[in-house]
Amino acid sequence: MELEIESRNVGMTPRWKKEIENRMDDLQRGHEDVLHGRVTLTKNPHHKKQANVAEALVVISMPGRRTLTARKENKTFEEAIRSAFAAVAIELRKFREKRSRKEVRISPIPPLRGVVCKLFPRKQYGFILQEGGGEVYFHKNALQGITFKELEDGTEVVFNVEQGAKGPQATTVNPLPAIQV
Repeated sequence: MELEIESRNVGMTPRWKKEIENRMDDLQRGHEDVLHGRVTLTKNPHHKKQANVAEALVVISMPGRRTLTARKENKTFEEAIRSAFAAVAIELRKFREKRSRKEVRISPIPPLRGVVCKLFPRKQYGFILQEGGGEVYFHKNALQGITFKELEDGTEVVFNVEQGAKGPQATTVNPLPAIQV
């Protein structure tokens, strides 16, 4: 890993440089994919009356153009360095936890079955006769895995339904899945 250490408005001391190198080594342990690190120490000369004049900025570059950043101000540079590295370590841990979760999202299988019984091609809607009786309205925007042009009377479908303004309405309409034997 490449590490850049710089300072602005203050001379870099060997003690600060050693502290930064040690903290970066600790941070990189267990995270070998950290490509680049940059630490900038800045003394803010504009705020002489404020207690926090020491600022540490830590920037970590990861693969895939991912960058983690922490900027902390404190009374001394040692405290600013410690708090900035602690903050970037938390960000790195959160990033790892988020990437380690592997959620596979699949669309739920619609629970209702029916047959297309009426089509109105000009207005792009139709009705489904559901098993057990009753007609359900559907619009072309509810179709998934099939186009309105592919539909015809008697096409078997599976669908989800919710109550619309004028009665039951299909929210999703899918072609009947092929049963594998």
